[in-house]
Amino acid sequence: MRLAALLFIFCAAANGQNAAQYPDKPIRLVVGFSAGGPTDVPARFIADRLGTSLGQRVVVENRPGAAGQIATQDVLSKPRDGYHLLLCTHFEAINAAIYASVAYKLADIAPVSQVSRYYYGVVAANDVPAHDWDGFVAYARANPGKLNYGMVGKGSAQHILALELGKLTGTDMVGITYKGGAEALNDVLAGRVQMYVSPTLAVIAPHQAGRVRLLAVSSPQRLAAAPEVPTLLEKGLPFVRFGWLGVCAGAGTPAPAIALLNRHIAAVVQSAQYRELIEKTGSIALSSTPEELAKILAETYEQAARISSEFNLRL
Repeated sequence: MRLAALLFIFCAAANGQNAAQYPDKPIRLVVGFSAGGPTDVPARFIADRLGTSLGQRVVVENRPGAAGQIATQDVLSKPRDGYHLLLCTHFEAINAAIYASVAYKLADIAPVSQVSRYYYGVVAANDVPAHDWDGFVAYARANPGKLNYGMVGKGSAQHILALELGKLTGTDMVGITYKGGAEALNDVLAGRVQMYVSPTLAVIAPHQAGRVRLLAVSSPQRLAAAPEVPTLLEKGLPFVRFGWLGVCAGAGTPAPAIALLNRHIAAVVQSAQYRELIEKTGSIALSSTPEELAKILAETYEQAARISSEFNLRL
């Protein structure tokens, strides 16, 4: 009996020592979209600062495809030890609500912290003969089925938002699927795609450089980064939509690791440098508790399920 008690104490001490040593090797932060896109930029900023504060490298890996599912499944297939993190987005919930064959449930995901909220901008290629929102809608109505819009996978946020806007405006355009937002935006810049509903992070700079036309934004008020651009609300559409970014792990990741990551990520998100980076793109820097992010995931799932039913998007 005494030997068993001694063994229990020894194991508990060893486990405590191992927990105290976390992290003792590099951490992966997997991004489900292309390098340079609206999820990649904040991910790399967070990874750099998080690595410094933790004393271990945090390496960003881009695994685009299937609207983020490839990255999610990659992280969930690895040991749940705190060394495999996901730059999670609303796509995790949308995919679970829309794809019948998705290989995970929301219960498989362990939220760590939200890192931002962002809004969407509707952009048009420069060679479209319309210079503002009203002109673009009129042009699209006059050319049903002749214009293309980009989307990051069927059932993606871009796809859902384009369908909603099409219904509200009485326009009919053809969706073109891309692996990531950077590829979709590049084709808008090249004039191969006429319209794209993009997170503002990716389109403010090319709009300011005159490479693309930002027609309207989905925020409740005009963005400080582009005050000349009207909101869709101003254009008479009941349309306020936002996305979010966070950091997640696999369910079963040790609670001390989740707590440590949450504390350090919150410090990065609350820094003036991160806030400046995010606000320049029309986004908002926000951290959260794991429980708050879990609630956001659930609410996103419920919203996507309703939209999926309305537009028959079960894939």
